[in-house]
Amino acid sequence: MKSEYKYMDQIRQFADYIDHSHSIVATTGAGISVAGGGVTYGQMRFSGRGGMRRSGDGYSSFLPTYLETMFSYQPSFAHYALAALETEGKLTGIITTNVDCMHTIAGSRNVAEIQGSLQVNCCSKCGRHYDGYEIWKQEELPKCESCGGEILPWPLYSHIGVWDADVRKARKWISQADLILVIGTRGNYGDVYWDYRRRDAVIVQINPGHTGFDRIADLNIREGSDEVFRKLKELREGNG
Repeated sequence: MKSEYKYMDQIRQFADYIDHSHSIVATTGAGISVAGGGVTYGQMRFSGRGGMRRSGDGYSSFLPTYLETMFSYQPSFAHYALAALETEGKLTGIITTNVDCMHTIAGSRNVAEIQGSLQVNCCSKCGRHYDGYEIWKQEELPKCESCGGEILPWPLYSHIGVWDADVRKARKWISQADLILVIGTRGNYGDVYWDYRRRDAVIVQINPGHTGFDRIADLNIREGSDEVFRKLKELREGNG
């Protein structure tokens, strides 16, 4: 007889939380993308100022180190599962520190990329904006059509600052959420958005490792997000 999935009782509890919630917000970090081959900030080459240099080896390394890897993989099962929850009307939005645009590529529409992403781009010389990740899907680093300057994504030209427009969205969504999913992330970015959460919101953490969320989560599922969402899908479809 096939043994039951180790975390099945937790998956059942997770499904119950979803079924009884009215507004879900997911917060995601590198863990949701790394399983599919994504690259984290820690794997990129940075300058001593905390951001990647705008020219020279730092900027030229951006394409082979980050972009080629980014577009060689696809959204994970968990990315698509969150998009499906949004379509279902359960998920209000996703708050992410990831810059890889995988939530958007997976079909999610309400995504707050609080550290910006490869969808927010600007010429380093004239300031012209080139928004949308498609500009990076080429072999050479793009140049500005107006002045020929280097086009930089927000994480480079802001030195990993926060994107205020999306921070405002994140604060609004989390202040209304009765269920918060914490997926593959270790930091809560306190006064950026986390401190704005409803204090009665249920918190479900999905992470194989221990994090600072352990002590406040109502449910800690020590498993990778893809496996958790596969089992959740099976259960909610009546196959679990």
